[in-house]
Amino acid sequence: MTNHPDSEDQRWRQTLSPEQYAICRCSATEPAFSGRYWDHHGDGVYHCACCAQPLFASTSKYDSGSGWPSFSAPLSAQAITRHRDMTHGMERIEVRCAQCDAHLGHVFPDGPAPTGLRYCVNSAALDFK
Repeated sequence: MTNHPDSEDQRWRQTLSPEQYAICRCSATEPAFSGRYWDHHGDGVYHCACCAQPLFASTSKYDSGSGWPSFSAPLSAQAITRHRDMTHGMERIEVRCAQCDAHLGHVFPDGPAPTGLRYCVNSAALDFK
């Protein structure tokens, strides 16, 4: 049986919380300082909340002061995809899970060395293991 977009959407609605659905499937953003991982300091790996794809190592997480989990690099370049985002009157680079296309957040060129990048990610898009 071929997956229909409607059946796929229904599956996401059934498996994700309303907040996760809004963020991961509709590109919403959680309020700053509200997500469960913005101030999380455990050792492990942050996975996609939708498909469990490993995305970011805790060793790349840092306190950016933004109120969202921030990472200097993904686990691998193949873990995420980048997309031009022209919403809200600005130009940004959106990052999504490469496996299931879930919206994760955005990447900005103001991070720490060695990458100089800040992957600003919604907590609701992540699952920590």
